[in-house]
Amino acid sequence: MNLERFIEERRPAWEELERLVHRSRGRAERLGPPSALRLGELYRMAAADLAVARRRWPADPFVVRLEDVVGRARGLVYESSGRRASLRSFFARDYWRLVAERRTALVLAALLLFGPAALAGAWSLQDPGAAAGLIPAEYRSVTEPRPAGADLGLSVDEQAAFSSAIFTNNIQVTFLTFAGGIAAGVLTGLVLAYNGVLLGTVAGLATGAGNGRALYELVVAHGVLELSLIVVTAAAGLRLGWALVEPGTKSRRESLVAEARPALLVVLGTAPWLVLAGLIEGFVTPAGAGLVAVSTVGVTLGVVYWALVVLRSRTAAPD
Repeated sequence: MNLERFIEERRPAWEELERLVHRSRGRAERLGPPSALRLGELYRMAAADLAVARRRWPADPFVVRLEDVVGRARGLVYESSGRRASLRSFFARDYWRLVAERRTALVLAALLLFGPAALAGAWSLQDPGAAAGLIPAEYRSVTEPRPAGADLGLSVDEQAAFSSAIFTNNIQVTFLTFAGGIAAGVLTGLVLAYNGVLLGTVAGLATGAGNGRALYELVVAHGVLELSLIVVTAAAGLRLGWALVEPGTKSRRESLVAEARPALLVVLGTAPWLVLAGLIEGFVTPAGAGLVAVSTVGVTLGVVYWALVVLRSRTAAPD
């Protein structure tokens, strides 16, 4: 069966399912017994169709719409499940599926953050005098040249304060990149680019001043995970913005409402990982464990997070 025939044959059932989901307004009992039973039947059919579509035509745009319909219907069909089970399922499976489904947005968010960072880092190495004017006062301590072999001249408390300033900034960026999606994603892109420039400039100046290793030891333990989380929440914001720019067959309001729930779930699922990054910043960074230890912690956290995105999302086949 080719794609056109598949869509032509299955579309009426998908559209009927979408109408029932819309009529329910989030509560399956509003449909009445006959329609509620029909909702369950159509959901199972659409879930099976989605499994076929993901396998045969994973890159086609219609798969995204079908995922949205099936996802909203799933919540209605299984809303009677206990909250504890739902919460367990969300953190064990559904969160990772939501992240993995935003592949294009993830790539774009990473480019918007790390692209400017790379350019700013190269520029700051070439013209440190001009680049120094971009650095906020709390970051200047690691960008100032020091004698060879000297440390940053910061006490343990000052090192912790510097690391905490970066962590606090990253928390703010995480939520700003999501909230910026409401401005058609433009604000999300600007926040990513600005912080990429800041990241690259600080790293470039610190490296040029001979403080690259010291900076690395202060931020890498929690920084790898934090930057990953910024990319994830920014991807949710970009998808939210795209729902306004390209609503498809829906009105812009309907498209925004449909995308808002999964986007918010991405942010909520990311929050515990931000707490973990904060704990690492609070306990590992001040310990002065050394380059090997902080690198191991930072890289391990990053690898574990993205491995979960890949592996747990594969178990998220429709029920």
